[in-house]
Amino acid sequence: MGALDHLSNMFDCGSGSNRKYKKRKQLQTVEIKVKIDCDGCERKVRRSVEGMKGVTSVSVERKQHKLTVVGYVEPHKVLSRVAYRTGKKVELWPYVPYDIVAHPYAQGVYDKKAPAGYVRYVEDPHNNLARASSTEVRYTTAFSDENPAACAIM
Repeated sequence: MGALDHLSNMFDCGSGSNRKYKKRKQLQTVEIKVKIDCDGCERKVRRSVEGMKGVTSVSVERKQHKLTVVGYVEPHKVLSRVAYRTGKKVELWPYVPYDIVAHPYAQGVYDKKAPAGYVRYVEDPHNNLARASSTEVRYTTAFSDENPAACAIM
């Protein structure tokens, strides 16, 4: 839409039509956890979202029970579509890579069912575990057995 079209729409008194422009959806990657046991389940899950408007690609990872949908879609619509079409319990992908979590073995974060290298993503403000400060790390390593030159008293 050019500048002249915009100006003509602003000063158009004759038509009286109030056109509302739709907001364009953003390209998103939606990751979903859904139980996939066999080829039939995989095919059913894949076909449930392939025909959806705005979907550009679909990938299924059976071992991780993960469905990845890329396209101009809304996550809650993809979730409801997969749940309705397959009859399976679905949820947004709850796992994050092991490296980005401060305490991966803390209660509520570590999940036995998580794929290798992943832990459950939990934003818990009541988590009392804290990282050691730099001064605490210096004191701990100063009296460490691996650092024999650190303390002459020992």
